[in-house]
Amino acid sequence: MQSIPVDGTRLGTMTCIVAPEARVANRETGEVRKDREGQTVYTVGVAVRQDGRRASIIEISVSGEPVGVVEGVRVHVSGLTAFSWAMGDRHGLSFRADAITPVPAPAVSRKGGDA
Repeated sequence: MQSIPVDGTRLGTMTCIVAPEARVANRETGEVRKDREGQTVYTVGVAVRQDGRRASIIEISVSGEPVGVVEGVRVHVSGLTAFSWAMGDRHGLSFRADAITPVPAPAVSRKGGDA
């Protein structure tokens, strides 16, 4: 499996469209996937949209539950890496990140004052 570092700053706007879900390692037993340090691996569905282009949807795996990441929230993805894979006649890319965090909402300025 070849790993490809991805420059997240060039991807444009990223929005969570599927809240973090624990990744299942064994569907029969319900066992969840763990990383090398024993942390649960979560998958987050993210819509990626560059200016003037259509949105793409990717699933990103991350170790540990991303706190504050819910559907509809813009997110920042750090340490994004793509992995190419192939199984028989199927192939594709999977994505993994070091962290997924919510982007703070811009401050709302109020004109006038409360009297």
